[in-house]
Amino acid sequence: MEVRRTVPVALDVDSDDAALLEDTVDMFLWCAQYVVDHAFQGEYVTTSKTTLDDETYDDVREATGGFNGGLVQAARNKGAEACKSVVERWKNGKKASKPTFTSPHVVYDHRTVTFHDDYVSLATTDGRIEADYILPDKDSDTPHSQYLFSNEYETTGAELHYHDGDWVLHVHCKKEVEFDTSEQATTENGTVLGVDLGVNNLAVASTGTFWTGDEFDHWRREYEKRRGSLQQCGTRWAHQNIQSVGRKEEGRFKLMLHRISNELVAEARENEYSVIAFEDLTDIRERTGASWGHKWAFDRLYEYVEYKAEEYGITVEQVDPENTSRRCSKCGFTHPDNREDEDFECLNCGYENHADYNAAKNIGLRYLRRNQTGGDGGAPLGVRLNSGTLNVNGGYSPADDESARTGVHAESHRFSGG
Repeated sequence: MEVRRTVPVALDVDSDDAALLEDTVDMFLWCAQYVVDHAFQGEYVTTSKTTLDDETYDDVREATGGFNGGLVQAARNKGAEACKSVVERWKNGKKASKPTFTSPHVVYDHRTVTFHDDYVSLATTDGRIEADYILPDKDSDTPHSQYLFSNEYETTGAELHYHDGDWVLHVHCKKEVEFDTSEQATTENGTVLGVDLGVNNLAVASTGTFWTGDEFDHWRREYEKRRGSLQQCGTRWAHQNIQSVGRKEEGRFKLMLHRISNELVAEARENEYSVIAFEDLTDIRERTGASWGHKWAFDRLYEYVEYKAEEYGITVEQVDPENTSRRCSKCGFTHPDNREDEDFECLNCGYENHADYNAAKNIGLRYLRRNQTGGDGGAPLGVRLNSGTLNVNGGYSPADDESARTGVHAESHRFSGG
């Protein structure tokens, strides 16, 4: 299966290249909007990427004077996905209007971006430009050294974002890993996605999807250094800049948490979850040793997931987290020595796995035990795992038979950094 990470990299862009990138952003957004406008023309909204490609590609290329074909297709994908989201909201009885694209960004893939050791080459409206990376020390323990410059990870594409005069490339990396496939998930009546929160991993889902805390911790340290340096100056200018640093820090972290919340909700939608269960956040600092910054991040993440999931009819709940990190999700045996740091090994049955993943499954099970039946005529719920369904009594149903009936396959999962 694939492990995926996203690494933000600031770019050093000169004024001429910045003008080209601004033109590229405008053109990309125009293309995506053209696709959406076309999709909404008929009696029904078109969501098929193939159909939209057939019906818009030539017209867009002609109207833009031959804009890069790869970027045209990326914009088509963006438009098609936005249309699909609107249709999904309508199906769930929610209000939604035709999407409009205003956030300045461009989606790049292997055809339109080339990564080098110290710089990146990006397609624009007029050929390619090269921009140097602005990086921390390569020898330091950062997402850049762990993923972007690691021989284990392959770069697959990126999204270029523009904010407050800064160009930042969110680079997508992946690698193939072996994972325990004895736990995969589908259920015919309802599913619960358990989510464990922590310091090393900001969020871990019961499907085996991890959102690491590497990026959060790296930028938290960077902003602390900046504030410390300014505080030593003691001038009025320094005080004003400390406030500016604080606003930039909050803005960066909110964007990061929005990305994670979008991916959590997407995980729920793609696998037809009916509930997303988090641990109760009340005393999470005492339980996890988290900083106030982490507590703020947990609160924001829950808030974002809650309102975004509501649009698709997905319930978001909190459950009592007592012993979820010490309890074996397989046999139920609870003991403090079951867990050591990030390793979980049950002293009773010998079950071994990542401790946060085990806790995420227990959070889902805790919700099930609190809600013995679903709301659909008393239909039982099941915790969605990455190879079957775990019911409230600890019984396990493999996914093979169910996926054959429903067409739902959960064998490949997205691991996202952030």
